[in-house]
Amino acid sequence: MVRSLVPLWHRAPRSLFDLQSEMENLFQHPFASAGEVTPRITPRINLVETEHGYEVSAELPGLNPEDVKVELENGQLMISGEVKSESEEEGKTFHRVERCYGQFQRLLNVPDTLDEQRIEADFTNGVLRIQLPKAEKVRPKKIEVKSSK
Repeated sequence: MVRSLVPLWHRAPRSLFDLQSEMENLFQHPFASAGEVTPRITPRINLVETEHGYEVSAELPGLNPEDVKVELENGQLMISGEVKSESEEEGKTFHRVERCYGQFQRLLNVPDTLDEQRIEADFTNGVLRIQLPKAEKVRPKKIEVKSSK
């Protein structure tokens, strides 16, 4: 019974997700040669709604704040940047390279009820946190119910 509470990606064999990745790669890059991998960098995010707004957190390990760009345009929040490869040093032979390098972009649709002037972003320890406050007019107003005895 408890097992059903564990997300699928923690229960399923890794080979299923490798197969899914290979199929996506095949359809996105049909003319790539066999065995050629076209990596796709997709930062993992959490999106949470609170009474006062939305909070987005994105994992971006190994990056610095100046490597990341955050923009809000036409109802979409865009997180983009580039993971730069380490320079190959003389005398080193790479036997396996699994880390992905290159540009990335993540788009999130956001409601048009945000207070765009108060949006803030903070980058600490490889985690980008973006605060998207709701505009005052869309926040629920609590009305006290009084007793008239």
